Amino acid sequence: MSFNILIKRLLVVFIAALFFAAPSWAAGSPAGKIAKLSGEVSYRKMNNIPYQPAKKDTQLEQGYWIKTGTDGWASVELSDGSKLTLANGTELEITEFVIGKGKKDGVFSITKGKLRASVTRLAGEKVNYKVKSPTAVAGVRGTEFMIMTEGPANVFFGNEGSADVSGDAASHKALSADTMVQNTRGYIPTDTVKVEPGTPLYEAKKGFENITAAAPPSDWEASGNLPHIIARWNINHGHYLADSGKYDDALYVFQIALDLTSLPELRGDARLERGAVYSRFLRNSEAALSEYLLVLEEYPSGTQRETALYLVGMTLYELGFKAQAKERLLQYKREYPGGKHVNNVDTILGIIDK
Repeated sequence: MSFNILIKRLLVVFIAALFFAAPSWAAGSPAGKIAKLSGEVSYRKMNNIPYQPAKKDTQLEQGYWIKTGTDGWASVELSDGSKLTLANGTELEITEFVIGKGKKDGVFSITKGKLRASVTRLAGEKVNYKVKSPTAVAGVRGTEFMIMTEGPANVFFGNEGSADVSGDAASHKALSADTMVQNTRGYIPTDTVKVEPGTPLYEAKKGFENITAAAPPSDWEASGNLPHIIARWNINHGHYLADSGKYDDALYVFQIALDLTSLPELRGDARLERGAVYSRFLRNSEAALSEYLLVLEEYPSGTQRETALYLVGMTLYELGFKAQAKERLLQYKREYPGGKHVNNVDTILGIIDK
């Protein structure tokens, strides 16, 4: 046999080996399809191009994006049998999707909204799926969980199996059935919290399950309220953490509440609670003053204004800025002549005048 013929045969064998060893999924093959949809649902084939209306059985490939409108809902079935259910106001990219013999890898990037992921895993199969938001990652190896991404904040609820949730750092927290993990701004997630029946957190989880169920809900009011419900739970939970001596944890969940909600009442409460932790427990009057001033600046007509104005005056007095303290306390008397703090204000004003 000539040398050239031998080389040609070796090349044929090498190419055949590459072909049969290649993953069963290849670029251009469908990663899945939109199995069900309701309301406004659209898709695009790559980033930075316009969306177009989606239909039932629209084929999806790696790099495709799916988006639901204010009344939109979609159920995406992947080629391995896994399912992604998008509630309204959600945007998702199939960033990576490769299935090989006994192994599958995928990255699904949610930029905003609410998603339920049900990932299948066969016996002996290695699954390396990740659901990513801009500030968090959930490593999935066969489980069902839900993620809400609201601004920089993320909330994860576990339904079945387990997942690892992390921020920008390598540290992660375990998410299992009937638990909740959350984070914001890429920070290390909070400790895992058990979702107990009869609690506001349990009701929030049930609401989440309803909007990502096998069929869309009759209305989307619960979906819109979900970030505010969890923000209120965080404010109450943070108060408990502070009373338990976990001051940094309390400050963190108050920040998550701020990042979750746009409601002035909730944001004002979270700011006042952060100020209380700084003032009462950490003896950091400057940081407390900053929180109180933000309430006055950001929510000038909110229900927390009276307390914030009073605390600004008192904190300035504690810091030794008597002239500025007097100015703020006199402002309090002008705005709230019959206010609940007026007696204390008169006492401090009397001390300052002496």
